Amino acid sequence: MNAVTVSTAITTGRVQLVSVRRKSLDIARWRVLWIAILFAFVAILAIGRIFYLGFNDKAVTTTSLEEALLPPRGEITDRNGVPLARAFPAYALWFNPEALGDDGAPLVKSPEVVAAKLAAIFPDMDEAEIVARLTSGRSGYLRRRVLPEEANAVQAIGEIALEMPQETDRHYPQGSMGAHVLGFVAADGHGRVGMEAVLDDYLLDPATRGQPAALSIDMRVQGALEDELRRGMLAVNAAGAAGIVLDVETGEVLGLASLPEFDPNRIDAKGEKAMFNRVTNQVYELGSTFKPLTVAAAIDAGVVTDVSRHWDARPLKVGRFTIKDMKPKGETLNVPAALMYSSNTVTARIADELGPERLRRTLIDLGMNERPYIELPARGFPLWPGDNWRRLRTMTIGYGHGIAVTPLHLASAYAAMVNGGIWRPATLHKVAPGEASKGRRVFKASTSSRMRQMLRMTSIYGTGRSADAPGYRIGGKTGSAEKPGQGGYKRTTLISTFAAAFPMDRPRYVVVAMLDEPKGTVASSFQRTAAWNAAPIVGKLVPRIGPILGVQPDTSRDVDISDLRPLVKGDDN
Repeated sequence: MNAVTVSTAITTGRVQLVSVRRKSLDIARWRVLWIAILFAFVAILAIGRIFYLGFNDKAVTTTSLEEALLPPRGEITDRNGVPLARAFPAYALWFNPEALGDDGAPLVKSPEVVAAKLAAIFPDMDEAEIVARLTSGRSGYLRRRVLPEEANAVQAIGEIALEMPQETDRHYPQGSMGAHVLGFVAADGHGRVGMEAVLDDYLLDPATRGQPAALSIDMRVQGALEDELRRGMLAVNAAGAAGIVLDVETGEVLGLASLPEFDPNRIDAKGEKAMFNRVTNQVYELGSTFKPLTVAAAIDAGVVTDVSRHWDARPLKVGRFTIKDMKPKGETLNVPAALMYSSNTVTARIADELGPERLRRTLIDLGMNERPYIELPARGFPLWPGDNWRRLRTMTIGYGHGIAVTPLHLASAYAAMVNGGIWRPATLHKVAPGEASKGRRVFKASTSSRMRQMLRMTSIYGTGRSADAPGYRIGGKTGSAEKPGQGGYKRTTLISTFAAAFPMDRPRYVVVAMLDEPKGTVASSFQRTAAWNAAPIVGKLVPRIGPILGVQPDTSRDVDISDLRPLVKGDDN
């Protein structure tokens, strides 16, 4: 091989080597270019997604740390911080028929078998309704508020289509206690019926929901009130009961109960029927509990200046109507005796002498011509007899007929009558010291003092004797009114009420207990009137709640009734 040939070969090899290198570089450049294009494409997609989310209604919003840590709905507590309503993690039972795919059946087992197993876990479920839901092919909730142990039992059925999503739910630790005060939270996350509805904005607002909403209710008082009302209601087979404990100086409601109750943790058809609030929404003719209010108005107006004066107690004929006493106590009675024996005739004559304008003005000042003052949305409008009261109407209203109000109206009126004469609106919000409503004056302080004496005498000697608890100085008045119906009043159905305050030497609390249609039973000595059924409820309740509220029994003190006692001396009561 000559030198030329060798040189040519070497040159050719170098050219080939350079060519290979160029190809490698070109390939590398193309790869880098494609990678850059790919990254650019991904970046464009990301930027596009960001713009889409930014302008879309369903855009992801930023959440502050504070809001993320807060519960979705604020807590409600009683006046002492006891939790009444709070948010908690819970399970729900969801039916997802697409869990096994579009080609297969929605359930592994038959709908009938699954429905039977679900009904065994949840006895209140309707098995036929469950079968219909499972065979409908539609997804949706089968149940809300599922307990952990119930969720485990559902999982043990082995059906993928039965899903158990975890949600935030509203829980009421006290169960049905205070249900009519609290209300409940519906599936849409908003409150219904009670303070859940009133406080809805506060409990949902991120700025406030971290601070519990404190109510005026004391759950110890609430529990005792419900317990004694329930006992009294069942003892006389009453259709319902209502009760309230009210602070006479602040208007705070310490306890409010309407029976039958409902469970806000589980709203069913039975619970929906029991949501009606007898304390604030139902109006009643409350009968003789109005008599002290009429007497107080008459004392204030100067119609009654001498309580020892004897009034005609014989039957009173007005037109074609005759007013008479159920148990006459003689031809004449003084004012303390008239209240003790609950005389219709004497009260009617006092109301007649007082006149319609002055009696009407007093009841208006006590708020009885408008809905009761309280935060609850369910507030009944009184059956107010209008502006033109004839003579008979004035007389019957004087002893509690012809006008219908709520038990809350009555409680607020009694608070004004015994606290020195100041009417204040009732409230379910806890009132800070010194921040109570100033209210308005209805009675003179001297009138209030006299009424405290006579109410105490009624509990010692009169129809309220079964409410007298030793050491608690209870004073009050019974009321037994026939319920109105078609064609007049129904003699077989009564509303029995006892309105009281304690301790009467320095009243702090008003208590009202009412029974709807009590029956005469062994427990009430076969009597249906308030002296035998409503008054004993108060007599048992006050010793339970008195010490809780700072009122200790003391038999060494009492309201001074020494100037009135001789007026009833020698009576058989």
